[in-house]
Amino acid sequence: MSRPLIATYRLQFREGTGFSQAEGLVPYLKTLGASHLYASPVFAASPGSTHGYDVVDYNRFEEELGGDAGLGSLSDQLMKADLGLILDFVPNHMGVSQENRWWEDVLRWGRESRYAQTFDISWDEEKILIPTLGTPYGEALRGGALEVVYDEDRGEVRFSANGYGLPVDPRTLSHVFSFVDHPERDSLVRRFSAAVPADGEELGERFAEHVADPAFLAALKAGIEALNADRNALHAFHEAQAWRLAWWRLAREKLSYRRFFEIADLIGVRQEMRRVFRDSHRTIYQLARERRLDGIRIDHVDGVADPKGYLAELAAGFEALRRDVAIHVEKILTGPERLRKSWNIAGTTGYEFITAVSGLYVDGSQEEAMTRAYAEFVGGDEDLRAMIADQKRAIFTHNLAGELQVLTETAMQVAASDLETRDFGRDDMSRSIVEVATALPVYRTYCGVAGVPEDDIIVIDETVERAKGTRKVEADEPIDFVGRLLKLNFEDGRDVTGALNFTRRFQQTTGAVMAKAVEDTVFYRYNRLIALNEVGGEPDHYGSSPERFHEDMAIRLEDQPEGLMASSTHDTKRGEDARARLYTLSEAPERWAALVKDMAEAMQPWRKTMGDPAMGDSHVSPDPATEWGFYQSLLGVIPADFDPADAKLREELESRLLAFAEKAVREAKRYTSWTAPNEAYESALKGFVSAILSQKETGDLLARFWKQSQSFVVAGALNSLSQTLIKLTAPGVPDIYQGTEFYDLSLVDPDNRRKIDFAARQRAMEDGETIAASLPHWRDGRVKAKLTAAALKARIRAPELFTKGRYIPLEVTGAKADHVVAFARTDNEGHVAVTIAPRLALQLLGEGADIPMLEASEWGDTAVRLPSHLAGARFEDILASREVGSGASFKLADILSEMPVALLLAD
Repeated sequence: MSRPLIATYRLQFREGTGFSQAEGLVPYLKTLGASHLYASPVFAASPGSTHGYDVVDYNRFEEELGGDAGLGSLSDQLMKADLGLILDFVPNHMGVSQENRWWEDVLRWGRESRYAQTFDISWDEEKILIPTLGTPYGEALRGGALEVVYDEDRGEVRFSANGYGLPVDPRTLSHVFSFVDHPERDSLVRRFSAAVPADGEELGERFAEHVADPAFLAALKAGIEALNADRNALHAFHEAQAWRLAWWRLAREKLSYRRFFEIADLIGVRQEMRRVFRDSHRTIYQLARERRLDGIRIDHVDGVADPKGYLAELAAGFEALRRDVAIHVEKILTGPERLRKSWNIAGTTGYEFITAVSGLYVDGSQEEAMTRAYAEFVGGDEDLRAMIADQKRAIFTHNLAGELQVLTETAMQVAASDLETRDFGRDDMSRSIVEVATALPVYRTYCGVAGVPEDDIIVIDETVERAKGTRKVEADEPIDFVGRLLKLNFEDGRDVTGALNFTRRFQQTTGAVMAKAVEDTVFYRYNRLIALNEVGGEPDHYGSSPERFHEDMAIRLEDQPEGLMASSTHDTKRGEDARARLYTLSEAPERWAALVKDMAEAMQPWRKTMGDPAMGDSHVSPDPATEWGFYQSLLGVIPADFDPADAKLREELESRLLAFAEKAVREAKRYTSWTAPNEAYESALKGFVSAILSQKETGDLLARFWKQSQSFVVAGALNSLSQTLIKLTAPGVPDIYQGTEFYDLSLVDPDNRRKIDFAARQRAMEDGETIAASLPHWRDGRVKAKLTAAALKARIRAPELFTKGRYIPLEVTGAKADHVVAFARTDNEGHVAVTIAPRLALQLLGEGADIPMLEASEWGDTAVRLPSHLAGARFEDILASREVGSGASFKLADILSEMPVALLLAD
């Protein structure tokens, strides 16, 4: 990489932010201390896209953002400021849209299309299923939702389903021409009927010549009108196409192409094919050739067929250009899973860092008390692991039923060729596949044509044993067979091919099963402490020690010293400072339970009974788990400087929380869902949420809640400053999500993609106020921004110190040793950095604190000891702007006398 990785600044494009707006932020990013702009997807995407992950053209930048010229201008300004550019790239899938010319060509020509193998389409199916109809096909046809149209802008005949346009096979236009009263009709039928894909351009030109004739165009439109009036002819024309329109509900169980998760509008791309890879990456390589690209973030790397092969191909392309482009991947590491060194990349985008840091601020000694309080409120114990297993089964068998059907058929074909396995039943095979996926502890394995890694063999064998232990499948043999498929344990070439096909598809599916079941279902159901319900998180890993944190950081240094360290992203369930505040609840579960009880009693009139008690189908809205979680969300989202008398802010909070509450219960899928909304339940929930925020309905209830929560708020701010400093100095590269240099109290998307007040952030960088001077008015968030800028300046002075430099855990002694985590970073050039950060802030500050800092004298004899080779050095206190001597240790009463955290540098 031509520029050292100091810190990335993630900017979300679209929704009013284009290349020119980003260009205007370049001076600010320079002032802040970021080294690279990290851009969300900026390639052309489906019309109206708010995120860009539905890319339709890998080689054209989105016109609404400023197009190719806009990206070029932004790049020029970044280079003038000596800032780098990292692009978010989406290789796994593309948007199913009429703007996607590759997809249009496939729909037009079917399996004869040049792009037939570009997408992961099952050509064994008779038709490409297009599940966009709001009603079953027959009803749509009968009701006039389907019609043939002449598209004036495109100059072609298309098929329309309530405005959703589809191309038609030119060879089938005889269906249309037969209704056209014009002398050229018969010659057109002959010309078009005999066409092949290579004739496409010429056919378009000739057709354009004909419709330029007003007489022909009038006859064509009249013919189309006549065809639409003939339902049988319209149906016959539909049936002649390579595609088939269908009711949207059919998508989950009848599959003709690999989707991204369960989203029918996103189709899988076969990057394992070199032609597809080359076509997809031309512009990426061009940017690298022109020295405009410093890094690339690969979205959903687990979705591509062979991540290792894909990443090797990507890196080889950059090496051939003699360009050092950093590669980061969106990859969730679970449990003890580590980043594969064989991938030879810079690292992940950092979700595992969030998990490691969270353990420092959650009080594991109070887990039992919090569990008891939660169980009492919801009316029983909840088994998280059993809940996850149940949801993985439900997601696979319902939401991803089509994927399961494909996998079952592939497995049955391999089984049929062996006398030992040909008697396996389809039901047993299907359930065995589900049980293995359910028991799999990671998002996927990585077996393929390059071999079966030893680590994956261990994971597969252990998974098979767990699957057999559930006894969901009576016979062990089918489960063992699934294990053999995943390990490619066959001799016959046809069986190996079948096993490869099965394993590829299975590995691309298990990530979706895990994500949809855990992140998008259970994390909205199991609400004991929602700060732990984070992407890559494990809510039953309830707090950890500084020693465990040090172990995690040693692994980061070994595996990915230039990996990104995230704390908020566009996908996190809540902002970093909302989590920091909610961590404090773990320290006082009884106090939190009492506050929730008071709120619940006050809100009793707005809690509605649903269902029919006489039929045993009775529940309330909100249900207890949702209500318990909602109060946490409410606490997490309220700005630190909130004034309960501010009606405008109450309205803003109400709008945000209403949207979040709807999303939360639909994702939880208990009483309502995205595909089957329960209007009565949701209406009652919205009334409940609105009432809490309405002074007219609940009087001073919100004000009382806010006042009683202040100890959590103040302690949460100390957690915020502590985790920010750790992120800026631990092994890796800090990634700053847009706007989070101030407090980030956002909820899950789209709440976390709201517009940012960059002017306020610019003023904070320029007001001349010291960090210590900003602490007394900590509620406005400027202290966090100033701390961020100061730590980034320290990183600029010694970039490799904070990435590849040694990581040394420091011993903390004294009465409050359990409330501190400390470490040193050293490099071969004599640079030293020492980080000292408090933890378990609620207990540390006690009741009544009004500032997120402990009085210096309260630290007593607590000290951070230095190893002998660092003892006696002179350090610069970066945050307090002073020099300090160390001796054999730092006394915290001295070091933390002006600021609640410390970053000390020595050269």
